[in-house]
Amino acid sequence: MQPFNTLRLILGDQLNASHSWYKTKDESVLYVMMELRSETDYATHHIQKVIGFFAAMRGFADALIKAGHQVTYLKINDANNRQTFTENLNVLIEQYQIESFEYQLPDEWRLDEELSRFCTNAVLETSAVDSEHFYTSRFELKQQFEDKKQIVMESFYRAMRKKHDVMMVAAKPITGKWNYDAQNRKKLPKNHEVIEPLLFKHDLSEIEQEIKAAGIKTIGNADSTAFSWPINRQESRQILQFFLKECLPQFGDFQDAMHREYWSMYHARLSFSMNLKMISPKEVVDAAVQHWLAHQDEIHISQIEGFVRQILGWREYMRGLYWWKMPAFKSMNFFENKEKLPDWYWTGNTKMECLKTAINHSLDYSYAHHIHRLMVTGNFALLAGVDPDQVDAWYLGIYIDAIEWVEITNTRGMSQFADGGITATKPYVSSAAYIQKMSHYCENCHYDYKKKTGENACPFNSLYWNFYDRNRALLGKNPRIGMMYNIWDKMDTEIKKEYLLQAEKYLSEVNYI
Repeated sequence: MQPFNTLRLILGDQLNASHSWYKTKDESVLYVMMELRSETDYATHHIQKVIGFFAAMRGFADALIKAGHQVTYLKINDANNRQTFTENLNVLIEQYQIESFEYQLPDEWRLDEELSRFCTNAVLETSAVDSEHFYTSRFELKQQFEDKKQIVMESFYRAMRKKHDVMMVAAKPITGKWNYDAQNRKKLPKNHEVIEPLLFKHDLSEIEQEIKAAGIKTIGNADSTAFSWPINRQESRQILQFFLKECLPQFGDFQDAMHREYWSMYHARLSFSMNLKMISPKEVVDAAVQHWLAHQDEIHISQIEGFVRQILGWREYMRGLYWWKMPAFKSMNFFENKEKLPDWYWTGNTKMECLKTAINHSLDYSYAHHIHRLMVTGNFALLAGVDPDQVDAWYLGIYIDAIEWVEITNTRGMSQFADGGITATKPYVSSAAYIQKMSHYCENCHYDYKKKTGENACPFNSLYWNFYDRNRALLGKNPRIGMMYNIWDKMDTEIKKEYLLQAEKYLSEVNYI
C-alpha cells in the first residue's frame, strides 16, 4: 500500500475546483471525501438534498482523480465507513502512515468545533486553510461593526460595493443611487407567462437506492431518474447563463412575487451551486454585471442591482453574522415561543392556499424563493408562536440550499426575530393583505383574505393582531412598528376582543387550518 505524507479532507460543501490545493499534483497528498450518517442525520433532510450532495461529491472526486490527484472516497454504505469524520480520519492516518492533516475551514460552527477538537487531540501536524470562496473573511463583518451601536446590512452592502468595485464609478454607485429595492416589489400580472426554468435530467436512482438501503430518514419527493438540479461546475455555469439571458431582465421586478404555477419565478436557483462552492459568488456577480453592461438598453439597473445585493450584500452579511454570533445565536428565543410546528408543514395538507402552495413546492422541488420562506411559511410560524428550534429544523432539512450558516441567520434571525433584532430591525410579520398584494393565492383560497373574524376569515388577519398584542412588552418601544400599536389602540374594544378570540380559536386547532 502506497504511503502518503499528507491527508487533506474535503467536505461536501467544499467542491471548489479553483482552490489553490489543486493547482499542483502531488503524489504524497491523499484527498479524502466522506458520505456520513453524522451529516445525513443531524436534521431530517429532503431526499433531493441528500441525493444532490452525494452526486455532486462523487462527481467532484471523479474529476480530481481524472486530473491526476490521489483520492479516497467513502460512500454511505461502504463496510469500512465508520460514519464520523473523527473515526474515519483516525483509520486513514494509521492506514496510510500520514504525517500531516490539512482541511479547509468549514462554514458550519459544529464542524469547525469537531475538526478543531480532532486537531487538538491528533499526534501529527495539522493545519487549516481558507475555502477561497467568499468575498469576506469569517470575522470581517464583526470587525466593521463591533464598535457601532447598530448592525446595518445596507451599510455593509455599500462598503462591499466600494471595496470590490462593483457597479461603481469614482467611488460612487454607477447611477448615483445605491439601492433599487423599492422597484423590486411587483406582483406578477394576470396572464403573465414565466419562462420554464432550466432543469437537468440525471438518472440518480442508484444513489437514491443507496440512501434507502442505509436507512436514512428523509422528507419530500424526488424523481431520481430525472434529477433536475446541477451537480457539477459545468451545469452550474449553464444555470447562470440561463438566468442572465432569460430571467435577469425581469428578475428585479418580480423577485418578491409569488404564483401557484411558477415555483421558481425569475430566480437564478444558484444557491445550491454556490453553497456547495461549485461556482463562486464573485464569478456570479462579475458575469451578471458584465451581462448587464452589455445589455443596458434591455435590462434596467433595478434588475441587476437587486441580484447583486442578494449575493454581494445579503449572503455575505448572513455569513458574517453567523460567525460573529455563534454559538449563542443558535439558542436565542426572544419571544420565548414554545409551540409545536403544525403537522401540515411536513405534508402541505392545509386549506390555506398560500401555505399549501409554498409547502408543496418545497416538498416537490426542495426549493422556495425568499418571499415564500420569509412571508408565508416563516410569517405563519412566527404568528403562531412556534419554537424557533422546530422552525430551524424544518428549514434546514427541507431546502436543498440550506446549510446552517445561511439557514439559521435567515430563519432564527430575520424570519422569526428570535435574535431580538440583530438581523432585522423589526419582525417580518403581515396580515393577509401582503400575501394578496404579492400573489394570486387568495383568489382560490378556502379562506377570505378580506375577513378578519368569523367563518372562513383568513387566519393571518387575527393572528397578526394577536401577535402584536401578546408581545407588546417586547415590541411596544420599537420605533419601526409604533404605528401598528397606534392603530391597535384606536380600535374598538369589542373588535379587539373578537380578533383575539378568533386567533385563539385558530391556534387551538392549528393542525386543521
